[in-house]
Amino acid sequence: MFLKTATQRLSAFGLCVLGVLCGQSALVRAQFQMPDPKQMSGIPRPVTDLPDGSITVLIVRGSVTNGLPGQTVTLHIGSKTQAATTDDAGRVQFDHLPAGETLKAEATVDGEHLETQEFPAPAQGGIRVLLAATDKSKAAAASAPAVSGQVSFSNQTRFVMEPGDETMAVYYLLALQNNQSAPVNPTTPVAFDLPKGAVGATMLQGSSPLASVKGTKVRVNGPVPPGTTAVQLAFELPSDAATFELEQPLPAALDQFTVIVKKVADTHLTSPLIVQQQDLTQQDEVYIAAVGGTVPAGQPLSLTLTDLPHHSAAPRMLALALAFGIVLVGAWVGTRPPEQGEAVAERRRLADRRDKLMKELVRVERDRANGRIDDARYAARREELVSALELVYGALDESAAPDPATGASAAA
Repeated sequence: MFLKTATQRLSAFGLCVLGVLCGQSALVRAQFQMPDPKQMSGIPRPVTDLPDGSITVLIVRGSVTNGLPGQTVTLHIGSKTQAATTDDAGRVQFDHLPAGETLKAEATVDGEHLETQEFPAPAQGGIRVLLAATDKSKAAAASAPAVSGQVSFSNQTRFVMEPGDETMAVYYLLALQNNQSAPVNPTTPVAFDLPKGAVGATMLQGSSPLASVKGTKVRVNGPVPPGTTAVQLAFELPSDAATFELEQPLPAALDQFTVIVKKVADTHLTSPLIVQQQDLTQQDEVYIAAVGGTVPAGQPLSLTLTDLPHHSAAPRMLALALAFGIVLVGAWVGTRPPEQGEAVAERRRLADRRDKLMKELVRVERDRANGRIDDARYAARREELVSALELVYGALDESAAPDPATGASAAA
């Protein structure tokens, strides 16, 4: 379940992150290195510099500047198709697409099939999408005999965090770099544990098949091919306070890294490793974008988020206590000897009334904890429920009180 959720969230969230990385700021372009084309391949990116209902497809090999001309691109528009040939820059554009129709672009480069994710045609603005063919020179190097050596995490490595309701979704987009011309068997195994408390860890689409996660243990099996090996995973950590801390040691040196945080309210990002950061806006959302310096192998990467919105645990604990009280009272009533006649019916009616009032009180407490009821309505409703409960408990006590004349219980 988390695999589907994490993939969907990263797909949607990733569009905004790519927008941040590819934003208009010259400072951002200078600091944030573009991702590996293979990592970007097939992911649609909404833009505002194209006519409404238009998309462009760029086919490249090796780098985003190496466009491939003369390639046939087929665009699936629902059950229909259109085809066009890339220009000298490796780009083709389709216009006047019906808003909301499902789109998917495909191409074949030297026998390699490339395709995009499915996405809806935009009603406003356009879509840019990249298709990256395999660099044959790197493929040939990958078949060479493996040697022993070192690898590192390159400056294409990213850490993405998205605050949620009492959880923090964390995405590691790691770029493991082998700078040699042959595959490398790392002298230190590329394996590490996720932070304590991590749940639902899963590898994401686009990650190398060499990478795997089991529980909270991540491993990259060697040999590592030349160039960049993508290790992309997602997990969740509990986050029910105003401060959230992430600490992650890595088994290889980190040359440079990027942190992207979806900003909620007055969230702030701090770390002794960060050398520069700024707030950026993409699609009406605000993101904290930061650059960190070199981190030696084994040294923890430490990131802290402060001023996160959170709910007090007190109402939730009160609601749990009330629910537990209902269970205890129910158990006590269940152990009483059976009663007869009208007294039995009356006590049952009172018990039902009591249970309904208690459940309603629990619901009101939960609504307040989740911000679904304001303080004035909460106070009035709670006073009303507590008063009604006092009357019911008083009636229950009276029906169970000893008879002054006989000394026996009225319910006996």
